[in-house]
Amino acid sequence: MTLFDETTLNELSFDNRIGLAPMTRVSATDDGRATAEMAQYYQRFAEGGFSFLITEGTYPDDAYSQGYLNQPGLVTDTQAAAWKQVTEAVHDAGVPIFAQLMHAGAQSQGNPHVDGDQTIAPSAVQPEGEKAEAYGGSGEFPTPKAATVDELAGIRDSFVNSAQNAIDAGFDGIEIHGANGYLLHEFLSAEFNQRDDEYGGKPANRVRYPREVVAAIDEATPADFVVGIRVSQSTALDETHRWPEGEDAAAVFFDELSAAGADYIHVTEPDATTPAFGDDGPTLAEAAAKYGDDETVIIDNGGLGTPDAAREKVDAGADLVTLATSALANPDWPDKVEAGEELTTFDPAEFLAPSAALSEHEVQKEGTSADD
Repeated sequence: MTLFDETTLNELSFDNRIGLAPMTRVSATDDGRATAEMAQYYQRFAEGGFSFLITEGTYPDDAYSQGYLNQPGLVTDTQAAAWKQVTEAVHDAGVPIFAQLMHAGAQSQGNPHVDGDQTIAPSAVQPEGEKAEAYGGSGEFPTPKAATVDELAGIRDSFVNSAQNAIDAGFDGIEIHGANGYLLHEFLSAEFNQRDDEYGGKPANRVRYPREVVAAIDEATPADFVVGIRVSQSTALDETHRWPEGEDAAAVFFDELSAAGADYIHVTEPDATTPAFGDDGPTLAEAAAKYGDDETVIIDNGGLGTPDAAREKVDAGADLVTLATSALANPDWPDKVEAGEELTTFDPAEFLAPSAALSEHEVQKEGTSADD
């Protein structure tokens, strides 16, 4: 198996095993609608050889889920209609695209739907660190309120509604964001989840709510519509964050999420090539493959921007890999690598400074301007 072998996911066919990872950008309208510039941005990756794309995190309700100002949503019919220009542009290049559904939880940095700075999480645990200026934030995160069981039911329903809106928008599937310190990741974490009800405590309880979200979306969407989930140990604010039970927790989490109906599990860590639970043992992708269902596709992400690193992960058994910053620097990464061409080094100043909004050079095709 090589990077450029064809493969399938449900009814979808992929030309290779290289996809675009979800990356937070802040270029939607104030009311969460995707734009023509976003359509051009995603189309460049599709035309550059990526076999599937996963969007930036998209908020699923008009309450606590939004994480950034100018983040896109999939809450309303209007927002779903705006996404059609993106899905059509990507499909014109012959590539499938998945919408990532993300509830920011305690890590929200900007949400016009709530008064003040209120956030919601499994428990009232304040995230360490400060908000990122590149995404419009500043200062410390507030201490969130602990979600009630009724509020969790409402959030679960909003995920289902957004998945159905994603179908209307033309997406081929959705990815549930359960990584990087956002709401569903906070449930998996023994640090952020200090509940004493059925959703807290041992790993089987901590995974219960993410499992419910996966199962609810799987039940409410057609069989050929892809339902995936992204999982990490680390958070956006703490690369050292780990599950205290280590591989024992991974065994429970991946088994339960797979059994709930996840068509794929997309694992991400700062360095996907290193052991996940100490100095030796499996990587996170290897653990997902070991404990998930045999039919569940494993997508690996994290520091795989060089061809050798990406090949290593596929050789080690990952079904697919995704690229982030290396894709920003090289929107035609797969085409370049297959042709043996040199890759451009990622420079944060060109893409994420002073803001993570889309830059003009990211939305223009060669020989044209973004206004053409």
